[in-house]
Amino acid sequence: MLLMEVVMSDVIVVGAGVVGAACAYYAARAGLDVTVVDSGSVAGGTTGSGEGNILVSDKEPGPELDLAVLSNRLWRSLAEHAGDGGRGGFEFEAKGGLVVAETGEVRRLLTELAAKQDVEHVQVPPESLRDYEPHLAGDLAGGVFYPQDAQVQPMLAAATLLRRGAESFGEGTLRLRLGAAVTGFTRSGDRVTGVRTSQGDVRAGAVINAAGTWGGEVAALAGVDLPILPRRGFILVTEPLLRPLIRHKVYTAAYVTNVASDSAGLETSAVIEGTQAGTVLIGASRERVGFDRTTSVPVLARLADQAVALFPALRDVRVIRSYCGFRPYCPDHLPVIGADPRVPGLYHACGHEGAGIGLAPATGHLLAQVLTGERPDLDLRPFRPDRFPYGQSEEAS
Repeated sequence: MLLMEVVMSDVIVVGAGVVGAACAYYAARAGLDVTVVDSGSVAGGTTGSGEGNILVSDKEPGPELDLAVLSNRLWRSLAEHAGDGGRGGFEFEAKGGLVVAETGEVRRLLTELAAKQDVEHVQVPPESLRDYEPHLAGDLAGGVFYPQDAQVQPMLAAATLLRRGAESFGEGTLRLRLGAAVTGFTRSGDRVTGVRTSQGDVRAGAVINAAGTWGGEVAALAGVDLPILPRRGFILVTEPLLRPLIRHKVYTAAYVTNVASDSAGLETSAVIEGTQAGTVLIGASRERVGFDRTTSVPVLARLADQAVALFPALRDVRVIRSYCGFRPYCPDHLPVIGADPRVPGLYHACGHEGAGIGLAPATGHLLAQVLTGERPDLDLRPFRPDRFPYGQSEEAS
């Protein structure tokens, strides 16, 4: 009989996406020995299907915005200390975000939101919009510019965090176990002591569930309920352009509304930005259809129409591909971060919906503080895992 290896660590992170990578990085930097377990590859899930947004502009005032501001600062610190011109090894771009309004009433609402957010912003009258984006349509009513908004290449970001965590010389260690599906948990009494995987058991004093869209399924293996559901989104990718057409991340006010929506039906809003490779990314759509990856041509056509309405010059640019991913949706639109009081030894870092890339460093930083007995920089009570009524995941589905 083949005996499977048992590995010992201080912390197990389930999930090698950008949130799991950030948790592993900050735990290793804090001096802990970390094993990252994933059934697939690094950034093989939601992270690999994302645009790489680091946004404060789309957050309502409250705990998620506080988390975003902290994470924005941490992303910039990670990029600045990489020695490659401030790009961090993961194409960090402090490009800023421009939120545009189609009507005067929408502009008024954007102005009110920006005032409540209490983050750096600039009111942009309609006659000044083309100072920011020369190719914008001419019939817009103005907007708000957010200098803190940024972008990374998400797959590079996850890989870089894991590599840097593994190079935390004199601190903790970081190991990867890819292709290892988690099938259950090991326990001592009520306490979680590790995970069972298709490659053997991994034992640790703490397990972090950073499984993204599958966070609810991992939680269920431990006997607890997390109402995390997949929310599908499509992105169009254009051919590389010889000259940059779009300077910032640009989106319409409808994007803010769609992010906060509880609807299971299809919602789309124009979200457009360029990349360092010269391509233009066009989103965004949202719908709850389970894990159905079927390409929806009507959705892609709607996204293209909305992009051309915002940037008419895109009419002559070819789309070379599209892809879809699944955002880990929580009913109250807040991630689940912290120790699970129902299962000692189990921690969660999931349910970030479409903001996981932006919120990853703060999530990992705060959990590392909890694991090492420090007082977290932010109050984690709004993100507590047991805040949902029992059975809400079944009702939401």
